[in-house]
Amino acid sequence: MAQSAARTYGLLILCIAIPLTGGIIGSIFTVDTINTWYVNLNKPLLTPPSWAFAPAWIVLYVLMGMALFLIVKDGFRTPEIRNATIIFAAQLVMNILWSFLFFGLHSPLYGLAGIIILLCLIVATIVAFNRIRKLAAWLLVPYILWVCFATYLNVMILILN
Repeated sequence: MAQSAARTYGLLILCIAIPLTGGIIGSIFTVDTINTWYVNLNKPLLTPPSWAFAPAWIVLYVLMGMALFLIVKDGFRTPEIRNATIIFAAQLVMNILWSFLFFGLHSPLYGLAGIIILLCLIVATIVAFNRIRKLAAWLLVPYILWVCFATYLNVMILILN
């Protein structure tokens, strides 16, 4: 029983670490530009302060990891679980890529293209997760809401600059 609990907690930690690692990779493209390029952009009125983004993303990455855990905790025994995991991985890669497109390339236009693809992949992930465990899908709702808000910010930055 203790070995099973240790395995479960280990898997939970791994599942949370995966999106957090994605966030760390994405921040490589972001950190240096926040106080240089990004600070000089014209931004819409609803733009949160720069310091608010990191805590928001940490919470979202933890929720993403918890959702992933609920999907894979019983293994990859069905094609449905394997496919859902692949879609999850694709959206995480696109999440990282958006940081590169927007911040790394200093391109709100490329960022907009990337974030639209990201939104589609998040929807696909929610649908796939919902077929397996509804709670896993619900844990991704704050993520898609935040990315919708980020899409608004991206569009407005593109228009204003």
